[in-house]
Amino acid sequence: MINPLLSIQNSPAKFLKPPFSSINRKQQQQQQERHSRNNTLSMVETKSRRATTFACLSITRGRRRNKGVSESEETVRYEQMGGEGLSVLCGLGYWVQGSRCFPWLALNFHMVHSLGFQPSTLQLVQYSCSLPMVAKPLYGVLSDVLYIGSGRRVPYIAIGVSLQVLAWGSMAMFQGAREVLPSLMACALLSNLGASVTEVAKDALVAEYGLRYRINGLQSYALMASAAGGILGNLLGGYLLLRTPPKISFLVFTAVLSLQLAVSLSSKEESFGLPRLAETSSVVRSVKKQLSNLREAIQTDEISQPLIWAVASISMVPLLSGSVFCYQTQVLNLDPSVIGMSKVIGQLMLLCLTVVYDRYLKTLPMRPLIHIVQLLYALSILLDYILVKQINLGVGISNEVFVLCFSSLAEILAQFKILPFAVLLSNMCPQGCEGSVTSFLASALCLSQIVSAFLGVGLANLIGVTSSNYSNLPSGILIQSLAALVPLCFMHFLPMSEPVIGKEVKRSISKRGRRNRRIGRVVIHQDDIPYRRRRESEEAQT
Repeated sequence: MINPLLSIQNSPAKFLKPPFSSINRKQQQQQQERHSRNNTLSMVETKSRRATTFACLSITRGRRRNKGVSESEETVRYEQMGGEGLSVLCGLGYWVQGSRCFPWLALNFHMVHSLGFQPSTLQLVQYSCSLPMVAKPLYGVLSDVLYIGSGRRVPYIAIGVSLQVLAWGSMAMFQGAREVLPSLMACALLSNLGASVTEVAKDALVAEYGLRYRINGLQSYALMASAAGGILGNLLGGYLLLRTPPKISFLVFTAVLSLQLAVSLSSKEESFGLPRLAETSSVVRSVKKQLSNLREAIQTDEISQPLIWAVASISMVPLLSGSVFCYQTQVLNLDPSVIGMSKVIGQLMLLCLTVVYDRYLKTLPMRPLIHIVQLLYALSILLDYILVKQINLGVGISNEVFVLCFSSLAEILAQFKILPFAVLLSNMCPQGCEGSVTSFLASALCLSQIVSAFLGVGLANLIGVTSSNYSNLPSGILIQSLAALVPLCFMHFLPMSEPVIGKEVKRSISKRGRRNRRIGRVVIHQDDIPYRRRRESEEAQT
């Protein structure tokens, strides 16, 4: 599928011979235009096996950034095209998204201590409530083709936030909503439904805005805002759980969601300068067409192969987070503040990793970077083995200090591993399919996490891990670490670099193209070169 936002499509230039009286004026204007141009844009058509995309290489003078756009150009373009309103809307949205760990921490403690759930039951409830997030492609397709009022992104954000306010407000105000398991699961499902709709709309808005104005790497800043929200959320969650019941945490988060709802309702999508797509009379026909476009987009090797690797690398690792959480609270008797602070330190590490990636690692080849991150993830799982076997006490490190420093490392590396995939797919989204492609990625990753959690439940039951018996938990952690090493065997699914703008473009620039680049011409077709030379010779003779 051709992505017009990632290409420069110009018709062949036609030059008319000027009258003799205006030759000097025309030549002066041409010289001024040549001096004012900062770069030469060259376009080369590259073909994949299933789809055809256009790539462009932009070379600027002075200070450069990724893909040839200077920092000053990005900043001016961002400010002029509604960037401040987008920063408030999406920045607050990602911050609240990261803060969702705050009420969920209180809900986990409530289910373990108040309702007395077993480790396997706790993990089943946690990840069964994530099922609405599997349907994210449907929300993305609706967001791409169906306008609500005058927008197709901001109204969906407001709807999703409203559903979350209803869910967490019910658990805060009504005792039966948090004490009875069916009603508790219904509220949790409603909360995740609203969160998934909001996340799809925000991701699509960020991807569409970045492609529209060629601003690369907005996903890095989104992850930074999410990590900042996680830091404050875990700090506040650990503090409140020591002094107040979980319902107070639910009520506080409801107030935060109300603030996000007010910002969403006051935001105008027209101020972002995004084009309004042509609406059709039949919504069903539009949805079918969008699904067809989505299927065509994800079938390309550049998107399908990295996506397959990301999904497989998560789903084949059995998750034992529920068993480890119950071990920390029931056997080690750790305070909620300690667990909350461990999450805070983990979010700080995620924030630092995101900044480092945005500044230094974004231009590195993708395959070696993911190889290193996956290897570190497999090794970090063994930190739980050290804690369960109490090896840390043998070297003089207390359980509290060990949990604070190392407990969240594996979880943070698993989150950071997704960032390069999100940036890659966002840069390759066809126009009009931003919500569909980004939501399909999020849905596939969520489904893989659910499969991983169910595998972890099966592994815990197989080795006999219960709330009164954790003797076989170290064996399960070793199996989990070994399973995390398996994805290293099929790293060939990952590209060495981005397929759209990369080495393919640089190899396609010929010597003649480089000579024209120094002149300052725009090379579109090879047939235009003789015509341009003939015109220059006529001007010289005149």
